[in-house]
Amino acid sequence: MDWDTLQNFASNIVFSILLFAMIIYWISLSFFKLNTNIVQIGRISSLFANGLLFLILASRWIVAGYFPLSNLYESLLFLTWTLLTIYLYVETKTRSKLMGAVLIPVALLITGFANLTLSPEMQKASPLVPALQSNWLMMHVSMMMLSYATLIMGSLLSILFLVISKYQDVDLQVVDKSSVPLYNVMLDYYETKFFAQADEISELGKLKLLQSLDNWSYRIIGLGFPFLTIGIIAGGVWANEAWGSYWSWDPKETWALITWIVFATYLHARITKGWEGKRTAILGGLGFFVIWICYLGVNFLGKGLHSYGWLS
Repeated sequence: MDWDTLQNFASNIVFSILLFAMIIYWISLSFFKLNTNIVQIGRISSLFANGLLFLILASRWIVAGYFPLSNLYESLLFLTWTLLTIYLYVETKTRSKLMGAVLIPVALLITGFANLTLSPEMQKASPLVPALQSNWLMMHVSMMMLSYATLIMGSLLSILFLVISKYQDVDLQVVDKSSVPLYNVMLDYYETKFFAQADEISELGKLKLLQSLDNWSYRIIGLGFPFLTIGIIAGGVWANEAWGSYWSWDPKETWALITWIVFATYLHARITKGWEGKRTAILGGLGFFVIWICYLGVNFLGKGLHSYGWLS
């Protein structure tokens, strides 16, 4: 068994583990009155998959001799690893099984696309094309992938806010004004309904969840936006070094700018206008789709300076 076959086999194991973890999380949500410790099995499975992904990426770095972000397959694995890392951290802080139930399916789809859709030739590590033989490869691409992962996470929480609130306006200030004691952790809606002893507490518990989703979405998007900004700037410097121009309105560059504008608008609305709740969640949800157009949609066109090493 050669090295590429072994790595692909390990990637398929990651896919299987994530599928198992997703089922565990969904069972935990659907049958909450059962043993709640079952979610720990899903969390441990995700942690194991994350560690295996790290070993795959590290081995490709050692064998190929360059940072494993030179083609679509490697970037998909790196994106999955980053998403899982962020989800495990946020879930530890919030103690909400909704994180895994929402994030793991996305990681599963990304891994499935990488393993089952891309051809074996696209999955192999190959020598870098001249344009990628630069020290800016690690700086630019790693920052962009980190920004994609964090912004996807924050955007998913915005979409989850809209789903739980049923796209209705909610007054999140009620939670701060209420004298009814609530839990200090971010409870999901199922937990709120199960533990609540009165309709008032149940409704306030739901508002507490929505407020936490709103705050965590803001924090994570606020973290991802600087990564995106640094990635775009580093890309401009690299483009000038490789092609003699900082900006050429390449399709990928254009959509990266659109992505930046969407999330800049989100942060501007929150910081200067004091927006929260439904309005900012709509902006965050819009950003989720814009990111995927920027990351994958543009590459399917096979046009522009960023088509090499991806899809052409």
